[in-house]
Amino acid sequence: MPQIESTRVEDRAKQEATKPKDEQDIEAAVKHALDDAANYPYLFDGPIRYSRHFSPTVGHLTAINDARLYSTWKMYIKGIPKVFGDRVQPWNRKYKAAQNIFQGPTSIVVRSGIQAGHRMLYARTTHNGFGIINGPADIHALLKGAMRNGTGDVLDSPHRVKPAVYTYIISVDDDSFRFSETGAAFFVDFASKHALHSNCAEAVRYSGEFHPRPEGGWENFSDETPDEEVKWELVIDNNSGTYSPDKTVLPLLKELLDENFPGFTILALDHEDPELKKSTDACRAYALNKRGVKEEELQPHAAHGEVTLSRLGTQHIHQAKDLAKKTMEGAVNQVKVDSCNMAHPSEDPPA
Repeated sequence: MPQIESTRVEDRAKQEATKPKDEQDIEAAVKHALDDAANYPYLFDGPIRYSRHFSPTVGHLTAINDARLYSTWKMYIKGIPKVFGDRVQPWNRKYKAAQNIFQGPTSIVVRSGIQAGHRMLYARTTHNGFGIINGPADIHALLKGAMRNGTGDVLDSPHRVKPAVYTYIISVDDDSFRFSETGAAFFVDFASKHALHSNCAEAVRYSGEFHPRPEGGWENFSDETPDEEVKWELVIDNNSGTYSPDKTVLPLLKELLDENFPGFTILALDHEDPELKKSTDACRAYALNKRGVKEEELQPHAAHGEVTLSRLGTQHIHQAKDLAKKTMEGAVNQVKVDSCNMAHPSEDPPA
C-alpha cells in the first residue's frame, strides 16, 4: 500500500507539472482565495479608500505656501489581520516622551491635549478629500507636491512626486494607514508625532517613517525623467520612539505594503540600518537642492505669528471645561430654586 500511495503522489505531481502555467496560476489564486475566506471570513479585501484631512490651522497660513504641510492622509488598507495576525506594538516603556504620555499623574493632561489635536486634525469637514486606489497612478497622486524655485515660490508647472519623509502609523482600532509629512506644521509642541496620529493608542500595528524614491535613490535621479517613466520604490522603517516596533516584523510589513502599494518596490529597513540614513539624507538633499524646499520645512515648525494645532486644541479644552462648569452651575442653581419652591409652596389666593 505505501508503494501504491507513493506512485499516486508522483502521478499527481507529474500532472501538475504538465499543466499550462496560467492554469496553475489560476488554480493557485482560487485556492488562496478559498483559504482566506475560510480563515478570515470578515477580511477586508478592498477597494483601498483614502481621505485627506487638513489641519484647522491651514486657514492661518502666513509665510508658507505648501498645503501638504497641513495635511494628513488616512488609507483603509487590506490584508492586515492575515499578515499581522494578533501582533501589535505597545508603547515603549523605556522612552521618556512615551512615559510622559502614558504613565504618571500628569499623563492625563498630556493625553487630553494630544487627543484634542487628533480630533481636530481628523475631523470630518467639507474640506476633506476622498478617493480610491486603483493603481500606481493613484499612489503617485497622493505623493505629488507643487514644484518650487530656489526661493520657495510655486512654479506654474505639473506637480511631481515630492522627495519627502513621512511619519506613519497603522492603527489597531480600524486597520487604517495614517500618515503625513514629518515636517508637518501641526506637529509643533506635541510630545509625539506618532501618538498624535494614533490618538494616544496604547498600541499600534506598526509605526515609523517612509519616503518614496526613484529606483537607485534620489542621488541618482534627474528631473528630466518624467515620473511616469520612473520605477518607484518605497523605503519604510520602524523609526518610532513612542512605539519602538519590533524589527523582526519588518518582512511582514513589506508583505502588507506589497499588496497595498501597486507599482512600488517596497524596501523595509530597520531604523539603525546605514542604508536607511543614506536614502533619507539623499531624499532631503534633493528636496532642498532641486525642489525649492526650505530647511525649516524638514522638521515641525510654525511660521511667525501662526496659531499652532496644539494651542487650538488647548483652547478647545478650556472652552469645553468652561461650558461644562457653566452648565453644572446652572443645573445646581435650578435644583436650589426647585427645592426652595417645594419647601415653601405658594398658597393659592382665597376664592
